[in-house]
Amino acid sequence: MKATKILSLAGMLLYNSISGQVKVILDPAKEYQVIENFAASDAWSGQFVGTWPAAKKNAIADLLFSTGNFPDGSPKGIGLSMWRYNIGAGSREQGRESGIRDEWRRAGNLLGKDGKYNWQEVAGQVWLLQAAKERGVKQFLGFLNSPPVHLTNNGKAFASQAQCNIDQAKYDALGEYIAGVVKGIRSRTGITLDYVSPVNEPQWDWSDGGQEGNPYSNGQVAGVVRSLSASLLANRLPTKILIPEAGHVKYLLADEDKPGKGNQVNAFFNPTSPFYTGNLSNVSKTVAAHSYFSTSPLSSAVEIRQAIARRMAEIKGLKYWQSEYCILGDNNGEINGEKRDTGMHAALYVARTIHTDLTVANAAAWQWWLAISPYNYKDGLIYIDKGKEDGNFYDSKMLWVLGNYSRFVRPGMKRIEAGFDTPANCMISAFKQEKGKRIVVVLINAEPVVKKLILPKRVLEMYVTSSTSKLQKQKVMAGAIDIAPASVTTIITGY
Repeated sequence: MKATKILSLAGMLLYNSISGQVKVILDPAKEYQVIENFAASDAWSGQFVGTWPAAKKNAIADLLFSTGNFPDGSPKGIGLSMWRYNIGAGSREQGRESGIRDEWRRAGNLLGKDGKYNWQEVAGQVWLLQAAKERGVKQFLGFLNSPPVHLTNNGKAFASQAQCNIDQAKYDALGEYIAGVVKGIRSRTGITLDYVSPVNEPQWDWSDGGQEGNPYSNGQVAGVVRSLSASLLANRLPTKILIPEAGHVKYLLADEDKPGKGNQVNAFFNPTSPFYTGNLSNVSKTVAAHSYFSTSPLSSAVEIRQAIARRMAEIKGLKYWQSEYCILGDNNGEINGEKRDTGMHAALYVARTIHTDLTVANAAAWQWWLAISPYNYKDGLIYIDKGKEDGNFYDSKMLWVLGNYSRFVRPGMKRIEAGFDTPANCMISAFKQEKGKRIVVVLINAEPVVKKLILPKRVLEMYVTSSTSKLQKQKVMAGAIDIAPASVTTIITGY
């Protein structure tokens, strides 16, 4: 019997469209990474939205976290499997004196210098933590953009002249502060943060007052991590440390234009490095980076992610997380981050980015930046009026295409080989759930024409996000499946 060749580049088909039916080829025996989570963060609008009228904030929480369905079987929400909590530095309490011009980008300090918890300052964020937990979210991460202002050199939540804003002598105090935040959240909500990320995009200067932020060299990151590790252990906390949250994926591979702040896979996880922290028991064997400015053109996006996959494979047991993304910049003319786009144009670009990170870089997690945005920018899953006490909210197709993955590709599922028997000009990825012998297939059809596909097994369920649908459940017919134009489709089948 002649074997059928799978035409794919890590599941990505880049050919001219053809007419007729195309067979989908799935190989459950060929496994790749285990999926750990899909996530988004509460920065920065969560502090306000979490105090909005109950009906509205619950509706927003349902969109983000719910795994329930409407009577027709369509999902109520995208079922995020992790929630990222912003451990603020205290610029909110400083107000205008913080130097951060936009008050929506200031963040509250949960644990004050006096050791007391400022629950009122973070009441909205805590409400969202609890709302996520109530809706079934089981993974939680706390991240810092800056050390708390009472530990910084300039008393601000952003740096001066691109210099690290905390002295080495205060690393232990920072570790104790973070441990105190983890304990406080646990006592208030019953949630023990699974992960804490102590640094964010350490390559950038963070000196303009645009938001909380702090630059670090690799040596400074390692120092913070060692102190934090000791504090978590001393406080008997099981929380894992996630690093390095690189501002660009290129800094995982080389120093590039930031000497001493790049080559971060080897810097932290190669035993020969002076900054090796991979031997610490509570450092997650995970490398985290952000996909900003690396998604266009597609050929370059693929090339750098192939390099990431190769580098990660050099260190046994190491995983990769794409831990922050929204559409920034002009992306080589393909799409501009300026101005909101709640429709399919931006959504299809986001879907392509998710697909590339999962199928080429082998990302075990994929995480969005602002779950809720008040800005005229392509940065929100949900958009809101800029009202601190109340306002309207608007879902986006970016929310729902993320849901094509997050709602159905659940933690513990394994990505498997997927492709077509003939060129289809679609992007395809597939993930198997061994319990129940089910496969989740996600198809991206960016073209303005219907594609007809034949699955190797009977289609059990099908959900479509398009210009007219929001993860809408479709009636499944025997034979070929129609994949709508300009759509993302999730199909559940067996194996």
